[in-house]
Amino acid sequence: MGSAFLRILVTALCALWVFSELVVAKHAGITRHYKFDIKMQNVTRLCRTKSIVTVNGQIPGPRIIAREGDRLLIKVVNHVQYNVTLHWHGIRQLRSGWADGPAYVTQCPIQTGQSYVYNFTVTGQRGTLFWHAHISWLRATLYGPIVILPKKGVPYPFPQPHKEVPIIFGEWWKADTEKIISQASQTGGAPNISDAYTINGHPGLLYNCSAKDTFKLKVKPGRTYLLRLINAALNDELFFSIANHSLTVVEADAVYVKPFKTHIVLITPGQTTNVLLMAKAKAPNSTFLMAARPYATGPGSFDNTTTAGILEYDQHPSATNSKSKNKKLPLLKPSLPVFNDTTFATKFVTKIRSLANARFPAKVPKKVDRRFFFTIGLGLLPCSQNKTCQGPNNTMLAASVNNVSFVQPNIALLQSHFLNRSKGVYTTDFPTNPPFKFNYTGTPPSNIMTAKGTKVVVLPFNASVELVMQDTSIIGAESHPLHLHGFNFFVVGQGFGNFDPKKDPVKFNLVDPAERNTVGVPSGGWVAIRFLADNPGVWFMHCHLEVHTSWGLKMAWVVNDGKRPSQKLPPPPSDLPKC
Repeated sequence: MGSAFLRILVTALCALWVFSELVVAKHAGITRHYKFDIKMQNVTRLCRTKSIVTVNGQIPGPRIIAREGDRLLIKVVNHVQYNVTLHWHGIRQLRSGWADGPAYVTQCPIQTGQSYVYNFTVTGQRGTLFWHAHISWLRATLYGPIVILPKKGVPYPFPQPHKEVPIIFGEWWKADTEKIISQASQTGGAPNISDAYTINGHPGLLYNCSAKDTFKLKVKPGRTYLLRLINAALNDELFFSIANHSLTVVEADAVYVKPFKTHIVLITPGQTTNVLLMAKAKAPNSTFLMAARPYATGPGSFDNTTTAGILEYDQHPSATNSKSKNKKLPLLKPSLPVFNDTTFATKFVTKIRSLANARFPAKVPKKVDRRFFFTIGLGLLPCSQNKTCQGPNNTMLAASVNNVSFVQPNIALLQSHFLNRSKGVYTTDFPTNPPFKFNYTGTPPSNIMTAKGTKVVVLPFNASVELVMQDTSIIGAESHPLHLHGFNFFVVGQGFGNFDPKKDPVKFNLVDPAERNTVGVPSGGWVAIRFLADNPGVWFMHCHLEVHTSWGLKMAWVVNDGKRPSQKLPPPPSDLPKC
């Protein structure tokens, strides 16, 4: 009797255990597999054919779709002559820093003929992000959308759209971008600007020879569409608008925001913005241009062209049978701000606020453990001996954070950190403040040479950080979109001129600030962010204007392990590429 009872008890417990495992599995998400073949593909744009680096022969590359809680296994096989890495931009990578992707920061690149499986779980995130190459200038053509849906049965905090459409902005050069940046790096000058912008890989009808190469969005009257906007351009912030239509912003950088209406969206490289487009109740007798062109504040030249797509309405069947079928509908164009409209840019950015409600709280760190003040901007480096350089007075253009122009190591920082072998790879003396004070947004100091080094900031696990980033007017004031890997941060304050540590912090928004992964440091101004260092590893922070990253506007944070096993970085995967 006793043994029979024991058997029943064990069976019941097993059943209960299996049931609880199923419950956990239901909420834990599923594993999704992708295979990315990096290969060359001939593509024609602007009347010219060139061979470009692609994933699976596509531009933009494949769309990754997952649900919050899913695990992704993305096998990347490199069939091209270049070393490659991919970055899953905006994914938190909680304890999966080995899958983050920036070359020589979290991994050595995948060499020709080699492969690597990026393995990570999407934790506590939902919305639009994107992936792109994170080595040299390969992200010019290696990029694609990441769509993270809420868990099954969980609705959006806004009206359910009829359809969801990723709209990814890119930048196109007729020439080979790897040759462009290689030449610029050798001469110390500015690289050539792009020839066009693209929407979902298409330049659009405003460019020469591109009328057929135009993205078209067909909508039904009275329906709502969710446009997932992504700026994957290399060097330009963009204004975007659709003629005669207003857009409702509902999400930024995969975080829901308090909805607001606008006719124009500003989106910087590295940022994503979800907007609701409400189609008109009746199909109008017009088609509508959707257009994007640059917001540019710097001293250098930029690609001042406009990419365009077409929004057209599905006409009613009876209308299509009539004469109007053959009638060309008038094309209405949106009006976009002038290229340097910082007033509009500032107004737009300050409208973005977290939902900060019970379901989606804004967990802004209220107390601060570590404070940092970083100057962000351009400078110069001396030309190497027996060389002629194209910068002012035979110098090389450089960019820096706190006057340190980052030197890329030839061994990945994360490996060196994990194995405790930092000697000769990096030093931990990155300056907390600029080396000397000056009027950051006024007359530049007489010496504008930058220092060079591979320096990092070390943070204890779970430290709360406040970082003020100050633009400098050395060579010229400019807006810099700064991207932090491994974390979302809260944008608690921003302003123009020099940051005032006495007057400005009292105005910080600690209630519903925007939560982002990429923020524009205003031209001639400053921005303050806060984040919690709750993710062990090495995390890159850099300007998302690729030209500035190439010039050294980048640094890294090392977050030490916590005490508990769940707060430690696991060892590297066996297939981690070697340098």
